[in-house]
Parts: sequence; C-alpha cells; structure tokens
Amino acid sequence: MTQALAISRFPVPDLADMPEDIRARIVAVQEKSGFIPNVFLVLAHRPDEFRAFFAYHDALMDKPGNTTKAEREMIVVATSNLNQCQYCVVAHGAILRIRAKDPLIADQVAVNYRKADITDRQKAMLDFAVRVSTEAYKVSESDFATLKSHGFTEDDIWDIAAISAFFGLSNRLANVTSMRPNPEFYKMGRG
Repeated sequence: MTQALAISRFPVPDLADMPEDIRARIVAVQEKSGFIPNVFLVLAHRPDEFRAFFAYHDALMDKPGNTTKAEREMIVVATSNLNQCQYCVVAHGAILRIRAKDPLIADQVAVNYRKADITDRQKAMLDFAVRVSTEAYKVSESDFATLKSHGFTEDDIWDIAAISAFFGLSNRLANVTSMRPNPEFYKMGRG
C-alpha cells in the first residue's frame, strides 16, 4: 500500500478545529465540487490570511467584465506555468477546461500559449499577463495600446495585471508550502 503524501509541509488543521466562517466556506466548496481543494486546507493554517487571500481571489476571478471567466483562468494557467507552480497549473487547468468547455485548451495554454488554439485577442492578453509576471518594470504605453487595439479597456488591463500579480503570490505560497494538487483535478473537464 502506498502511503499518502502530505498536502503541505506546514500543519493542516482539522476541519472541526477551523473558525466557523472558514469551515463553512470549505464545506460549501466541498458540496459543490465533491472534494476539498487542497489550497483551502493549506491556507486554513493561517485564518486571517485565508480570509484575505480568498476575498481578493473572489474580487478578481468572480466579477463581471470584458474578460470571460475562462480567459481569467487562462491568465492563471499561463503565468503559473512560468512560475513553475504545479498546484496552480493543475487546479486552474481543470477549471479552465470546464469554463472553456474544451479538454485541450488548458494543456495547450500551460505548455505554450503562443501555439494554443486561442484568439489573437487572448494571445495579446496572455502576452501582457506574462510580462506583468516576469518583468512588470518594462510595462509601457505600447502594452496598453496593444491591448486597447484588441478591445480591452483600462479596467480590463488592471484586471489582467492584478490576476497575474495575485497568482504570482499564490504560486510562491504553493511552492513554498509544497502544496500538492488533488488527484480529482487531473480528470476534471477531460470529456
């Protein structure tokens, strides 16, 4: 029998020992998805940071706008790959497959979004997200002009940058904590 691997190098609290608001959120996610994504359990180790993390996550990923929920997930997958974050590529790749209704898109975006079957608009969006992730100090007016030529507004550009930046934080925490992707993610949205 194979021993189960730890989902984090830090302590993971028992559900029963978590503050009520955190436990309620985790139970709601479990009821919706059928399992508890490990990110919820790992971050519950630090309740105040859990609340702040998910408040900002939700503000970025669940709001209406000119970028679709699938496009927002593309940003996460492409930038998480650059940051070598296995957890986020696998978990958000699963969400991307479901939101895009395409079992191939997440793998294409994770490996090389420039060769993926996505629109020129989406490639411009990901070019900018990658620039923010790897060399934000080089962002210039020409980046804004390129995005605007593809129909992105100033608010959209802020959103793309914020998602890239937020998941830079998430990628680093996932790597430092040795957060393991749930096995369920690998099968989600594959048809």
